[in-house]
Amino acid sequence: MAQESYDALVIGGGPGGSTAATYLARAGKRVLVLEKERFPRFHIGESLLPYNHEIFREMGILPQLEAAGFTRKFGAQFHLGNSSRCLKLTFRNGCFTREPMAFQVERSRFDDILLKYARSCGAEVREGWTVTGFETNKNNVYVQARGENGETGRFEGSFLIDASGRGNFTGNQENLRVVHPNLKKLAVFAHFEGVQLADGPEAGDIVVVRLEENKWFWLIPLSPQRVSVGCVMDQSEFARIGKSPAEVFTSITQSSSEMRQRMKNARPLNAFQTTSDFSYYNRRLTGQRLLRVGDAAGFMDPIFSAGVYLAMYSGRLASRLVTDSLNAGDDGSRRMKRYEKKIFHAMEYFWEMVEAYYTRPFIELFMQPRPKFHVPDAIVAVLAGELDGGWKLDWRRRLFFWLVRLQGRWPLVPRITFEEKVM
Repeated sequence: MAQESYDALVIGGGPGGSTAATYLARAGKRVLVLEKERFPRFHIGESLLPYNHEIFREMGILPQLEAAGFTRKFGAQFHLGNSSRCLKLTFRNGCFTREPMAFQVERSRFDDILLKYARSCGAEVREGWTVTGFETNKNNVYVQARGENGETGRFEGSFLIDASGRGNFTGNQENLRVVHPNLKKLAVFAHFEGVQLADGPEAGDIVVVRLEENKWFWLIPLSPQRVSVGCVMDQSEFARIGKSPAEVFTSITQSSSEMRQRMKNARPLNAFQTTSDFSYYNRRLTGQRLLRVGDAAGFMDPIFSAGVYLAMYSGRLASRLVTDSLNAGDDGSRRMKRYEKKIFHAMEYFWEMVEAYYTRPFIELFMQPRPKFHVPDAIVAVLAGELDGGWKLDWRRRLFFWLVRLQGRWPLVPRITFEEKVM
């Protein structure tokens, strides 16, 4: 079994792995990406955040993404399922938001572009290779992998970056996964044509429809003819219903006047699929010469579309840590403490928002914003991906959640109802 040596080994070729590999290759490091699938391949998580653009520009890949013709997303819309409330957020209107636009992407194409770009920058990419084991010591890391034709390989590196997604390869091996007890969700989804969307610049907005009992829909315009639509619900409820994914999706759609109107002329373009959306995090994000990025660090309910951004954000930070450590000739242990603190901080920003989203006081304040002290602008900036806004955002975010707690006791804004109107 042959053994080859690299500066860095990357498990997984999704956005986090491709980003880390690109930065490392552009820094002149020898990097190997091992990806178990063949790209392009289907994936959900199709709505990006505006601050992805900052990373795209820095990587040098933005012109390719613009040429790919992905839908432009200038804002986000939040609706109640009974059509009684609607909140439209436009990124450029927030005074703290530096990035005014994002993309809606078919992940099969988007991820393929990123991986090919990493290869063009000098990264070695092996698709169809499944990692089967790893080990680390104070000087090196080792990975065992098996190719799709049965061949095997043992690869040596100075550092290991785990970007294995929700497969969470190294985290599971070390028993680090902590599942959120209240966010054991399941998504039922498909692509559709004929979905009713807004006209003009708002046509590219992500639409989120909130129902009672902790359910919500996403509607993501991928093109004028194709919209990704999914329903997120408690896995226990899906199991209790005991019907096919298509039947469950249709039943919940028909229970909401907002969704009935949007889907009345819709036709599915592919078969309905399901995926478990268990929110979790790993107790540690680093190990001996090891870093976890993206969903291999932690996964959260996709309500605020943070997944791809956090993957690329952490992939960039991981690549910088590895580059600095290689240049300094050390194991990066001191830098890893800072890396872990920064990634946990970024995850906590969105985790707090996701947890609160399923409470009624949060929805009541969120859907009925008041412009006092630019608090809504701070929330928009966080949802756009502004993780380095400092105190000017932090105190406003803290104030917002303090007001949410007050709303739970006394109505600062009118109470809402999810009940459907009687016709």
